[in-house]
Amino acid sequence: MKNKPEVWQPLSINKIGTIFAPIPLKWWIAGGWALDLYLRKQTRQHDDIDIVILQRDNKILQQFLHPEWELFKAHKGELIRWRSDEFLHSKYDNLWVRKKGEKVWSYQVMLLETDGDYWVYKREKTVRKFVNEIGMLSPEGIPYLRPEIQLLYKGGSSVLREKDETDLKNVIWKLAISERLWLKKALAKQFPAGHRWCDRIEMKRYE
Repeated sequence: MKNKPEVWQPLSINKIGTIFAPIPLKWWIAGGWALDLYLRKQTRQHDDIDIVILQRDNKILQQFLHPEWELFKAHKGELIRWRSDEFLHSKYDNLWVRKKGEKVWSYQVMLLETDGDYWVYKREKTVRKFVNEIGMLSPEGIPYLRPEIQLLYKGGSSVLREKDETDLKNVIWKLAISERLWLKKALAKQFPAGHRWCDRIEMKRYE
């Protein structure tokens, strides 16, 4: 980011649960931690921790976090303070959060687009699921984004990172056939000219 140091001391999953459980909205752990919750083990180092909520619930989030936390909108390489009286436009879908008075970042909140009862994949709006079907629950009661959806966000990014490839390798063959096919079809819709993950999903063994 241009105007803020990218210094992170991410909170633990349990701490996130303590913060978010009292807030009256739907939320899920996302990113690499979501995949590790699905696998029930930590598979790699995580530099931060992401939470997703529905974009329409953003004012509820702010109301509950504002007394203790500072929220910034991440947009085009800049971090812009989210004022308490400001309506959050849908173009803002990434919030950085830190404790008031501190300089290090604690967690990110991503905002998911919806259409009525449906979650909508912003990069390809024909890809959607019922909001009540996009998450799973860990044995400890922590909600997290379904692995096939999280892999879609990773695979659908403009840059595929080494950790994204690692996450695919760790998770893809743990998924049910229907989940793998859903991921493949979603990527094919976003990338009609082809995506290298689609061929790998068809392989009998990921290498």
